Amino acid sequence: MQETGARTHDPARAIFGDDRASQALGIELVETGNGFARTRMRITDAMVNGHGIAHGGYIFLLADTTFACACNSHGPTTVAARADITFIRPARGGDLLVARAEERTRFGRSGIYDVSVQRGDELIAEFRGHSRSLHGEQINQPEGARP
Repeated sequence: MQETGARTHDPARAIFGDDRASQALGIELVETGNGFARTRMRITDAMVNGHGIAHGGYIFLLADTTFACACNSHGPTTVAARADITFIRPARGGDLLVARAEERTRFGRSGIYDVSVQRGDELIAEFRGHSRSLHGEQINQPEGARP
């Protein structure tokens, strides 16, 4: 696993840099490596539903963003083909959630990634994402590095 700053061009950081939706929600990209990413997000009062707990859509978005960073860490533009989440326990306003994505396998242009969302040591949700790399496209390469 590499720290994000250890590489000269980090495709995960490049895609996250253009992800206005995730940034608007306060998601921070903490660490990336090949097939790996870690993010965090604080649950705000605006993210709490009528039950007084974090709306599941925000937790899904955190996990999905982390998945996107991990599956794009290799360079080719990669998108989600499928994703699902299991909610294990509720998060609440003020909670700091940390999501960690790990690549399970890559085969051809496809991959499978697992994301755990935690509050401290407590598991909040488990997410599984299936990815698909697009033909010949690279994410935001620096000028001069494009073919």
